[in-house]
Amino acid sequence: MKKSKKRKKSNSWKIKQHRDQFFKKSKTLGYRSRSAFKLIELNKKYKFIKSDNKLLDIGACPGGWSQVSSKIISSGKILSIDIKKMDELKNVSFLQCDFLQESTKEKILNFFGEELDVVLSDMAADTTGNKSLDCIRTNKLCSDVIEFSSKILKPNGILVSKLFMGDDFLEVKELAKSKFKKVDFFKPEASRSESKETYIHCAILKTL
Repeated sequence: MKKSKKRKKSNSWKIKQHRDQFFKKSKTLGYRSRSAFKLIELNKKYKFIKSDNKLLDIGACPGGWSQVSSKIISSGKILSIDIKKMDELKNVSFLQCDFLQESTKEKILNFFGEELDVVLSDMAADTTGNKSLDCIRTNKLCSDVIEFSSKILKPNGILVSKLFMGDDFLEVKELAKSKFKKVDFFKPEASRSESKETYIHCAILKTL
């Protein structure tokens, strides 16, 4: 009975993927994931990726966001990090490590050797089946990214990160507002309508 339910759920997911216009489009255009279109939309709206950017992509696997960034950045540097292994991408350096470890943050600083222009994070916690808990855990990751970004970005740097609409949404928003002068939220069309995800766009660091 359990196997049957699991199989039905798996088949349902596959059917949903094949009907998904962005999933189909990613295959046709050669993007590694449908999430590539989320970054394309975000960049179209806020225009933050430039050809000479030094850009960090956190939680990058399978590489959709790094792939989009690499098509724009020609004279800068891109570093992607993820716990999972990511296939090689031209003009993109990759570190397989845990962002939350201090040693990883040191490696990031050593790689760039200077302040960054852009930090991206499409990172989400592994799902547990408990939507409220998943939301809290992913938003905690977003908070960690905000804290770290405030230390490594240039004064006019940009942070774009995934977060979920939930009980702790306002806490994340207030943290972002304490670090950045401009804080906006945007849900790309490529985000599934039933998903609680949205993206925070933060610009211009506040000076202490």
